[in-house]
Amino acid sequence: MDIFLIILGILCLLTGLAGCILPMLPGPPLAYAGLLLAHFTERASFSATQLLVWLGIVIVIQVLDYFIPLLGAKYSGSSKWGTRGCLVGTLVGLFFMPWGIILGPFVGAFVGELLGGQETAQALKSGFGSVLGFLLGTVLKCAVCGYFIWQFVVALL
Repeated sequence: MDIFLIILGILCLLTGLAGCILPMLPGPPLAYAGLLLAHFTERASFSATQLLVWLGIVIVIQVLDYFIPLLGAKYSGSSKWGTRGCLVGTLVGLFFMPWGIILGPFVGAFVGELLGGQETAQALKSGFGSVLGFLLGTVLKCAVCGYFIWQFVVALL
């Protein structure tokens, strides 16, 4: 049974890592599931504190994943129109996976800035800020999944 759980855990971890890039897969939660599967074997044992802290990290990363593009737009000089547009674009983009999750915040911030009376250059800057926010979120998810993979390997050695 341990071998089955370890193989299933490896599959969850690898799928979770792929989910950092593919928006239709929840990367960190899948990787966390891989750690939980390893925990239920005799080969690996994590403390309750570790599991709860990692669960907290997964929850925070999942929530931040939707707001980081918004913050990217805001810190690139976006107005309230741009940040609201980015939020609307993010929500609308969820219905047009996989490209909608990338283009939605950009288009939303861009259109929001234009509706708010900003120049095209500022609207583009706001849109690119949202894309940079998306990329930062992707890097954070990859880092968390990489850490989970490392913990899995260390626990099995």
